[in-house]
Amino acid sequence: MPQNEANSASGIAVNDECKLKFLELKAKRNHRFIVFKIEEKIHQVTIEKLGQPEESYDDFTSSLPDNECRYAVYDFDFTTNDNCQKSKIFFIAWSPDASRVRSKTLYASSKDRFERELDGIQVELQATDPSEMSLDIVKARAL
Repeated sequence: MPQNEANSASGIAVNDECKLKFLELKAKRNHRFIVFKIEEKIHQVTIEKLGQPEESYDDFTSSLPDNECRYAVYDFDFTTNDNCQKSKIFFIAWSPDASRVRSKTLYASSKDRFERELDGIQVELQATDPSEMSLDIVKARAL
């Protein structure tokens, strides 16, 4: 799908770089997380931050703004109850209460199509404050 083909619901396109970096996270594991931002002026989802493989979940959550919406993916490593090392890719729709209503609406109406562009999402979380995506919740959803 061409980079400039817009989401029919919201008119937001997905920059090809978003899909490329997601594939790198999924296949090569050279990013721990990716934070995506809708650039309203150009009606496109772009990458705001790439997390290095050694960065922690705290590094990830602190990279999300307190008063603006974002999409993010996080590659979560964990150990199962029978001691197996596993990894799951989380898609997080961050929509804090303090963000603008227009922004919340735009992110909500674009989310499903954007998420479909990222083939390989295993768990989805929606959060309006940090407690809704605490490490305990992520661990519980991963198992």
